[in-house]
Amino acid sequence: MAGGSALALILAFLAVACLPLAFALLCCLDEIVDRVACGWSEWRERHRERRTIARLDRAIEADALTRDVDLTELDRPDRRPLELLAAELRRLGRHRLAASGRSVVWHSSVIEAYDDRLRAACRALGIPEHLAELTGVDREIERVRVEGLLAGAGLGLPATRADRRPRDRRA
Repeated sequence: MAGGSALALILAFLAVACLPLAFALLCCLDEIVDRVACGWSEWRERHRERRTIARLDRAIEADALTRDVDLTELDRPDRRPLELLAAELRRLGRHRLAASGRSVVWHSSVIEAYDDRLRAACRALGIPEHLAELTGVDREIERVRVEGLLAGAGLGLPATRADRRPRDRRA
């Protein structure tokens, strides 16, 4: 009998000691369930995205498209970040388009700097260009062609935006 009462006493002490933990669990049960449910849904969404990406890779044979890409070209220390090139191209493009009232020397310097950044962006994206070899109208045409290719690659420039419409001069 003494062993049974000692066991009952130990269980009573454990019950009293665990009572605050039970109250805390009861009060925070909705938070715990919410966290578990959110974690489960996030895991399920990540898993679904991975499956979708894997299916798309198989559908377009992404490995075959990227097999010949030299990734060491992207890791060169002298390579400028594409975001920086894009920002400089946009800035210089605005200067180039709004050159009225400026000197000819300033305008030609802006165009040279713009062409230099265009060549750097083309090298970074692997787009062929011939801006250095051409002059005059041929260079202007090549510049428009390169801007179009860069816009097609996702690099939006002020001169190539689709939302820019020429103003009607008759109004």
